Amino acid sequence: MTTPRTVPIAHSQRLMSHAERELANGDRLQASEKAWAAVAHRLKSIAERRGWQYTTHSQVYGIVDRLTRELGDSRLRDLFAYASSLHRSYYIDAVPLDALGYEIDKVEELLEMLDPLDRPFTSAPPDPRQPPTLGGA
Repeated sequence: MTTPRTVPIAHSQRLMSHAERELANGDRLQASEKAWAAVAHRLKSIAERRGWQYTTHSQVYGIVDRLTRELGDSRLRDLFAYASSLHRSYYIDAVPLDALGYEIDKVEELLEMLDPLDRPFTSAPPDPRQPPTLGGA
């Protein structure tokens, strides 16, 4: 059964499958763009669930910054840099296939990290200005 929570995840997974297929076919442009789109759609879903504005491409960086602070884990920002690189690769078409494959693998890691964040809140979303709490407190 598809629920509102699973739709963005399934969409991202479908886009990543397309990216892997395009990579296997040697189409660097389409592989890059599909992987980037998987991340962009997931971040848009997370932002919408939190009531954050996401109407322009430039806002994605602020969303990544807020989520990085929310998690207290800079890996999110580091992994997002690979996705951003893939977006640029779509316009440049100069990244070798093996490097592109590595970046797509990093995007998979990012999406796994975003999975638990793409869920409805039962209360107000966390305030990213506050330090994260550890444990059950």
